[in-house]
Order: sequence, then C-alpha cells, then structure tokens
Amino acid sequence: MRGWIILGAWALAQAAPAAAPEHWVASWGAAQQTPEEGNLLPQAAMQDATLRQVVRLSVGGRRLRVRFSNAFGTQALVIDAAHIARSADKASARIVPGSDRLLTFAGRPAVSIPPGADYLSDPVELDAPALSSLTVSIHLPQAPVGQTGHPGSRATSYYVHGDHTADADLPGAGKVDHWYQLAGVELVTAPAAASIVAFGDSITDGHGATTNGDDRWPDILAARLQASPATRNLAVVNVGIGGNHLLTDGLGPNALARLDRDVFARPGARTMLVLEAINDLGKLSREDVRTPQQHAQLVADLIAAYKQMIDRAHGQGIKVIGCTVTPYTGSDYYHPDAASEADRQALNTWIRTSGAFDAVVDFDAVIRDPQHPERMLPAYDSGDHLHPSAAGYKVMADAIPLKALR
Repeated sequence: MRGWIILGAWALAQAAPAAAPEHWVASWGAAQQTPEEGNLLPQAAMQDATLRQVVRLSVGGRRLRVRFSNAFGTQALVIDAAHIARSADKASARIVPGSDRLLTFAGRPAVSIPPGADYLSDPVELDAPALSSLTVSIHLPQAPVGQTGHPGSRATSYYVHGDHTADADLPGAGKVDHWYQLAGVELVTAPAAASIVAFGDSITDGHGATTNGDDRWPDILAARLQASPATRNLAVVNVGIGGNHLLTDGLGPNALARLDRDVFARPGARTMLVLEAINDLGKLSREDVRTPQQHAQLVADLIAAYKQMIDRAHGQGIKVIGCTVTPYTGSDYYHPDAASEADRQALNTWIRTSGAFDAVVDFDAVIRDPQHPERMLPAYDSGDHLHPSAAGYKVMADAIPLKALR
C-alpha cells in the first residue's frame, strides 16, 4: 500500500507543470588574468579594503547576479561584504540614492572562493537599464594571495580601508584604472536574448580608447544594437586582453587556453567575434630576422589555431565571426618588415575566403589607408600605428553588419 502511495505521489509530481527556467544572459564581462607587476594593487592597499568598481551593462534587466573570480589566486579569496548599485557618475565612486543592494552567497553575506574558481552571487532585484553603469563594491578582510583581475579596464576603480561597501560615496578613495576579482554581471532576460562575445587582444580591449568613455568598438557595437528594436535583446561582452596571443602566453593566457572560461562559460553566449593574431605576427620578427619558412609556418599555425577555436565554439552551439587583422606598419613596438606584412595579408586572405567562419567582418578594409594599405588611415590611428583611436574604434563598430548578429 505504501508503495502505491509513493507511486501516486511521484505520478502527481511528474504531471505538475514545471516552472519555466530563468533565462540568464551575460550583459557585462571582463577576461581574467594575473595582473603584471605594474598593474598590481599593493598588498597593503588590498588589506581590510573596500573596492568599488564601475561597469557598463549592454542589455538591461531587473534581476541580476555578479560573477566574482579567483581564477589566478593561490589561496581562497574571502569577500565578507558585497553590494551592487546604480552608478551616479561613471567617473566617480558615487551611487544613485536608494539603489544599493546587498549581495549574498547561498543566503549569506560572505563567501570564500577557492583558488582557481569563479563564484556567482545570489540573484538580486535591481532596475538596471540597458547601457547603464553599475558599481560593484566588495570588502576584502585580507589581501588576495595571487591577484586576479583585468588591467585594461578603461574605467576607474576606487579603494579605501574598512568596510564601506554600502556608502553613498567614497571621499578620499584611492583610484586605479583596473578591475580586480570581478568577471561578469548576468541578467534574467527574455528567452530570445543572447550574448555576443568580443574575443581579442588590446584592439578589442580598447587601448587608445577614452578612460571612462565607453568608446571601445564593443561598447559602440552595444550602443548600435540597443538603437534598433530588432537587436535590443543582444548583449555584448568584451573579453579582449591587451598583449594577448593565439599561440603563446603573453599578457594573459593564450587564446586557446582561455576559451572555456572567457567565452563558453558566459550564459547566453551564441556568437563570438574573433580579432586575434596581431601580436603573434609582430612577435615573430620583433627582435630577429626570420626565414621564409618560419614566416610560412607561423601563418599555418595561426590558421590551425583559428580552426580549433571555430570547431570548439561550434561544439558549444556558438557562431564564430572572423575579423581581419588591422594594419600595423610603422609600429615602434613591433617595427614590422615586408615579410610581416605579407604574413598579415596571407592570414587576412584566408579569413576572407576560406569559408571557415560563419561570417567575416573586414576591419582591415575599413581602417586602412587606401593610399598605403599596410598602414592605418591617420584619422583612425591613436598615434602608435598599432592601436586605433576612438574614431577608429567607431568606424570598426559601424562596419559590423547587424544582420550577421541576429
């Protein structure tokens, strides 16, 4: 008889309609790395410290959670208080009055994140419109052992001693243009919403853009998407790392090593824009003259790495859009020669014509000087002949066909 009761209860449970799962989408994110020596916060500054960091969303929502990271820590990272709020001014530590929300972790106000791990906060209710800026404030009782962060924030963060996570402002706070221990903000959105992940090096990260100006090409793309009702459900997450390489570790792990954490782990990721390889091309002959065979081998290795990225992304149901490598002749850092330019042209020809990508965006074509195609047009050059200016980033973003993203 008892078995019949259990079976009956099971049948009723099976018949009951399941609640529709929440559809989470990454609205903001940053690739994580070990900050190099000049971008570390001093340990004393991180001891008993409040860090307030400002980020800009792409899509908006009313229910969100924050992804914290201890990816490169060697011991547990303890956060004993965390808050999120609307930013009153993205170039200051002020928050919008009444918008502060306590973040919890399994219902508790503190969390210990194991080394190598990311950790999501519990969801919290907060009206966070598209393209609005948020502050994420955490209190660290002890400095991290092995900092994890994103040096190329192009946004100012603030730090003070003591727990001031709920304060309306942080007068007298130290300032630094980097992010630490902060990997993403995710929102509950409509089922049709998705994330576009911009994967690349410093040209995606935004070297040459304006600090606190949100004028990197992924920022401008996010604004374009929000301007059209047909694409307002598409988020943009920038996971560029300055100095990144496809084949070797540079500043941050190589591209193949970071795909899982930086792209596949982002909820709602459905499209990846890939702009990589300029650092691989430049590094080959930066200090030595290389043989034709070495140049040919590099191009072949880069193509093989692209194919790996495409195959792995397709295995996750993610469309891959290839972006041609922009000109860098004249760069004082890489001082490329004719052989390096030939490598770039060979790689770009493969990106354009191989059919390996689901679509192609020809950044090279829109930013090069028609009279000197091995160079950037001066109007789009930040001045170092390697990184575009804010005007260059705008023309790049404007060149992306939105129909390829829908």
